[in-house]
Amino acid sequence: MTSRFADLTAVLFDLDGTLVDSAPDLGAAANALREARGLAPLPLAQYRPMAGAGARGMLGIAFDMTPEDGAFPAMREQFFDLFESRANRSTSAFENIEAMLSGIREKRLPWGIVTNKAMRFTTPLVQSMPLLQQAGAVVCGDTTPHSKPHPAPLLEACRLMGVDPTRCLYVGDDERDVQAGRAAGMATVAAAWGYLGRNDAVDEWGADAVIRSPFDLLGLLKSAKND
Repeated sequence: MTSRFADLTAVLFDLDGTLVDSAPDLGAAANALREARGLAPLPLAQYRPMAGAGARGMLGIAFDMTPEDGAFPAMREQFFDLFESRANRSTSAFENIEAMLSGIREKRLPWGIVTNKAMRFTTPLVQSMPLLQQAGAVVCGDTTPHSKPHPAPLLEACRLMGVDPTRCLYVGDDERDVQAGRAAGMATVAAAWGYLGRNDAVDEWGADAVIRSPFDLLGLLKSAKND
């Protein structure tokens, strides 16, 4: 395991469920859709595991709806509009994320964000949180023609930051993050404090390491070098 982290020159992070907890705002938008249809709101605990899947995850919980459902596209757009109108009211960084990023800066390792969240939602969030504005690159779900688990967004972030993908680490809370990182030739770390999705067997995702706290990442990076 150590060799995968010995020569790293950059770190990339997923956004929702890894750096920030946006589940309260996502769940609120889904509940607004339910309430508009005369349905009682659901507790946040039901939405939280699927928050990393965005509209697909929220509509699945709120209405047992899948993307194959004929009504899904229209409902998704309504969800997007509601989320956009109330986004970032309750979204915040997870505990100890700021300290973790400070430790990465002290190592002089550049870091960036690669998310499947669309630019229309990502840009306002980054602009509202000074912590996120320090990212060396922000690649969104619609920045490239592909989204994770395709490696293209991760490779684009490396291009923007001028780093070698094989010396980069990707950290995320979904199995798709591990798949994307491995496809891009990166070392991968699964963040077990995140949403995890339907497959919460995080130790079986094939990541190079699983961490339970942001501070654990700093331990893995002890041997990393920034040439």
